[in-house]
Amino acid sequence: MRILVLGGDGYLGWPTALHLSDCGHEVAVADNFARRGYDHEMGVESLVPIEPMQVRLDAWREVSGKTIKSYYGDLCDGEFTIDMIADFRPDAIVHFAEQRAAPYSMIDRKHAVYTQQNNVVGNLNVLFAIEQVDPEIHLVKLGTMGEYGTPNIDIEEGWLEVTHNGRTDRMLYPKKPGSFYHLSKVHDSHNIEFATRIWGLRATDLNQGVVYGQETDQTARDQRLATRFDYDAIFGTVLNRFVIQAVLGHPLTVYKPGGQTRGMLDIRDTVECIRLACENPADKGEFRVFNQMTESYSIDQVAKIVADKFDGSAEIEYVDNPRVEQGEHYYNVKHTGLVDLGLQPHLLSETLIENMFSVADKYKDRVDLGAMRPTVSWRTAQSPLRADK
Repeated sequence: MRILVLGGDGYLGWPTALHLSDCGHEVAVADNFARRGYDHEMGVESLVPIEPMQVRLDAWREVSGKTIKSYYGDLCDGEFTIDMIADFRPDAIVHFAEQRAAPYSMIDRKHAVYTQQNNVVGNLNVLFAIEQVDPEIHLVKLGTMGEYGTPNIDIEEGWLEVTHNGRTDRMLYPKKPGSFYHLSKVHDSHNIEFATRIWGLRATDLNQGVVYGQETDQTARDQRLATRFDYDAIFGTVLNRFVIQAVLGHPLTVYKPGGQTRGMLDIRDTVECIRLACENPADKGEFRVFNQMTESYSIDQVAKIVADKFDGSAEIEYVDNPRVEQGEHYYNVKHTGLVDLGLQPHLLSETLIENMFSVADKYKDRVDLGAMRPTVSWRTAQSPLRADK
């Protein structure tokens, strides 16, 4: 297949492109490198050094003998988006190219507006480009489990059968997002469903849980192929923060009360989920939703797993939660679609043992301790950035 990966320079976009290429597909990547710009703005950087895109592409050609084409541009530029898709003529488009951090979207008005404009407008341009260039192109869009929030009922895979006043209908599962970022993803989902219904497009919405891990089979072949390891309070994941804190001998800081539960999956499962979705496309006119997660844990449970698996002493400290979210809640998610297509999940404990502690230890001298302190509060419309930036 010919597969275009939008956001191909990012944490997940880059290893996905390598995985698809390694599996024999003809791959192109597109990016405007905004993610690298966010690092400069926030005064942070990936724990693991990452190379410029051209260095990455050259390294992949050296180790695999395969070439990945690249495009530079912004999806908010509708003409660029159409021209790129018309030039590459993909069978499938994998769309990672969005601002993906809830804290970033909650800094202030400027960042909230930017997040929604960048994400929603870019996604709309992709939909219009597909309809104009080739409506048969299969869109594989990265959503988030955060679209659902934490309802007190089971979370289905995108759709819900509802009986009301004696009548029954199938409708999109109700959404209760927890940030302006998550709201942008909800808008994306609704726009994609609308486009499949009126234009007959084919789309798969992958509501992804929290991804952990830093290595895939492909990125491990050469250090120049490494992907990001984000640990800061804006773009980092809680698991990455816990791992670094354990390696440095610092307490694992759990946002009170610790009962916040989330779906999670290994980065190797992420890239495999994308492959499965691309190779098994949605039908024409279908808006297909998969909940892309393999396990669910509370934040407290994640901290205890990290402490248990760490070869040393690791204490847990409970700190005030800067977010507005339920601290204890029901969480039962249906996630059978990708397993039915053949996904064989990795387990959290295996990833920690195999890779994450060793990566954190190797690059621990690059850790910025101040970057791990939360600086964005959901309780005010204007959060101060780090005082030293």
